[in-house]
Amino acid sequence: MTKLLEVRNATIEDAEKIQKFVNKTYSEFDGYPLSAIKSQINSFQEGCFVILLGDEIVAYSASILIDEKKAMVPHTWDEITANGLGTTHQDEGQYLYGYETVVDPKVRGRRLGQRIYNAREQLVKHWHLKGIIFCGRVPNFHKKYKKVKGIKEYIEKVKNKEFKDPVLGFHLRRNFEVIGVMKNYLPSDLESMGYAVHLKWDNPEYDENVESYKKPPMQKSVRVVTVQYQQRSIKSFDEFAEIVEYYVDVAGDYRADFLLFPELFTMQLLSIKNEEVPPDVAMENMTEYTEDVKKLFRTLAMKYNVNIIAGSHPTKVGKSVRNISYICLRDGEIHEQAKIHPTPDEAYWWKIEGGDQVNVIQTDCGPIGVLICYDSEFPELTRHLVNQGIQFLFVPFLTDNRQAYCRVKYCCQARAIENQIYVAMAGNVGNLPRVSNVDIQYAQSCILTPCDFPFAKDGIAAEATPNVEMVSIADLRIDTLLEARSHGAVRNLKDRRHDLYSVVWKKRG
Repeated sequence: MTKLLEVRNATIEDAEKIQKFVNKTYSEFDGYPLSAIKSQINSFQEGCFVILLGDEIVAYSASILIDEKKAMVPHTWDEITANGLGTTHQDEGQYLYGYETVVDPKVRGRRLGQRIYNAREQLVKHWHLKGIIFCGRVPNFHKKYKKVKGIKEYIEKVKNKEFKDPVLGFHLRRNFEVIGVMKNYLPSDLESMGYAVHLKWDNPEYDENVESYKKPPMQKSVRVVTVQYQQRSIKSFDEFAEIVEYYVDVAGDYRADFLLFPELFTMQLLSIKNEEVPPDVAMENMTEYTEDVKKLFRTLAMKYNVNIIAGSHPTKVGKSVRNISYICLRDGEIHEQAKIHPTPDEAYWWKIEGGDQVNVIQTDCGPIGVLICYDSEFPELTRHLVNQGIQFLFVPFLTDNRQAYCRVKYCCQARAIENQIYVAMAGNVGNLPRVSNVDIQYAQSCILTPCDFPFAKDGIAAEATPNVEMVSIADLRIDTLLEARSHGAVRNLKDRRHDLYSVVWKKRG
């Protein structure tokens, strides 16, 4: 049976396949990490396309929207694309900027490049954009540079069909106009000797008197509930489940989208036997409840129609124990995020080991990130998540005194400001007298915003009373956040200097 050829928008579910395809096709380059592919799609999914032959990806392209002024001035690939992450996308941009196109060289005669550009042109016309701008490679320049006075003469000879260049020739046949040359656009492109041709295609249907049509209506507001959880002695897992369900029921009644519990709040289960044991033995005992905890929160998330960030729970991973947050979505999916940085006490007393991945979690309210307590004090982790598209960060925490709490709170406030995101925090109160390192608690759970005019004057959307069992609730507007990113008094994301610095996630081992 002949395999069908399909052109469609890329999805997050395609990300792993896209990464393998791109890295295989670009075998001479380092390729993209999975986080970069996810970032490209989350930044502007409508501008990312895949072509499938049957179930196999045979082409991929990524693009963003940028304003005309930014598109026309000299720039590098790193600057215009945020090092390939696509986070420089501007919703109000007038031009589609293509920055990645990968076609399987083994699939010839199918005009895959033409299909990608057809899809891009359809998008431009549908959204009533001015056109397409990008910088194209000239892969044959390294073969001919000794025969010409420079890159401009080379371009003229390709125009006059004296030289053949597969990439530039293709774009000229697509009626792209050469508007300039970019030097050192992509230094790693040795075939083009770092040069790129600045190209533009004007939308023939564009009328400046007609308002542009952009994205379809999105969810404007997300309701977040945080639980400031009271630690108390219990006699059974069923009693624990009953307390937890009470809070999930409350969140369900308030039609919450997200419910956040504190870090290691499940340590309450140690009070069932009420035995004072060495801290590392206590952690080992806690791992026996892992499957019961996951089952409980998955069931409650589906029953009460709320996405639950179930604090964190000690979990056996191979021969080690890790502090893992289970994110139970209301459609039944379960995700996990391990704590990357155990505190010195956790590592010494509890023998907790750190994880090595920070995962973006796709939800029905958009991509989110979870960082457990101490991890929020490392700004690189949040930036890595923001680069992949998150707008909400959830931080379950466990602190025993005000100084420790303030470290977490102030760092979370900084993460909200520097990344222009919402950050929700949830901590424990009360005490567990016979549980080492969890015997006393200090918390003032809160929901934080950037500090700018559209938000609360102190950057706090909701805040609990210190050391009192309660919930905090806030409605967080996505459209307000995006507006602040584009037109706020400060524009931390927009103003990043991608030509000077970046966060690079390394593969462990």
